[in-house]
Amino acid sequence: MYHLAIVSAIDPFLPMAYHFCDPLFRVTTVFGFINCNKPAGMTSRDVVNIVQRRLKPDKIKVGHCGTLDPLAEGVLLLGIGSAVRLTPYVQDQPKRYIGKFRLGASSDTGDLENGFVSHGDLPQPNRQQLHDACTGLTGLIKQIPPAYSAIWVDGQRAYDRVRRGEQVDMPSRTVSIHELSLVDYDFPMMTLDTLCGSGTYIRTLGIDVARAAQSMAVMTHLVRTEIGSFHVDKSVTIDQLRDAPLEPLLMPAALAVTHLPRIDVDDHDTYRLQNGLCLHEELGISVTDDAQVAAFTPSGQLCAILRRKPRGWCPYRGFPIDEVPRPRSDD
Repeated sequence: MYHLAIVSAIDPFLPMAYHFCDPLFRVTTVFGFINCNKPAGMTSRDVVNIVQRRLKPDKIKVGHCGTLDPLAEGVLLLGIGSAVRLTPYVQDQPKRYIGKFRLGASSDTGDLENGFVSHGDLPQPNRQQLHDACTGLTGLIKQIPPAYSAIWVDGQRAYDRVRRGEQVDMPSRTVSIHELSLVDYDFPMMTLDTLCGSGTYIRTLGIDVARAAQSMAVMTHLVRTEIGSFHVDKSVTIDQLRDAPLEPLLMPAALAVTHLPRIDVDDHDTYRLQNGLCLHEELGISVTDDAQVAAFTPSGQLCAILRRKPRGWCPYRGFPIDEVPRPRSDD
């Protein structure tokens, strides 16, 4: 006997299907995300391993959508099953962080991992200087990531090379800072609220704010409060990941593609997409030729990501749905 659980924690019109079988409710098909509130002291891989061990008998894939450093906490999204293939789309969505920094201090890592050094001779910035620094660092900016980072440099992780005593020249990168504001300031502590694009290093951003105000800084605390439509106030705890039934914790996979153009397909086109066939008609929406489009079934399930090819709009990524419609005679 099979049970069908439909869970939609955000929007009842974004259903997602999970199949379980009695008596142990072992997952046989699963497609969605778990929004975990990662505590400080754990690696992102530690969190993945907790869920992976629980799903290992069913050989279900688990992956995280964006690493959080061990010292950081907050939203860590876990893609479950075919949702792992939606990781790049989650990464494309803006992320919000609340970071706390100590001014007049520095460290080799930019945070408290190896302690810090105080610089009492530096001037004490005023609030207006810090506001102006935040304004100047909003938009597309050049950022030099910290050497103590997981970035690959000449085929090796930067932090591995630094810990061996090597000198590592980190290449600058362009990052997008959508919002950057000073939300609290009581010298030497300042708190920044940042909404940014992928690849941004918040500790570096805080150091750059301090530098623009003629000071230095180390990051003392970091919380990721949201990724796109996934918010920390809708997250689950590590204890829930370890002990609670997993199926009620799943959130709709469709939340990963809210930033993509959307089309709703009928049963006929759903059948075609589920079998790797293209849609020959125009989609009826205005998109560029290189756009990716999210296709949803009549019941509101994400069934495919489409790309334009010479023979039509074709499935670039396909996803499981509750029930594939029967083909028509002309299919």
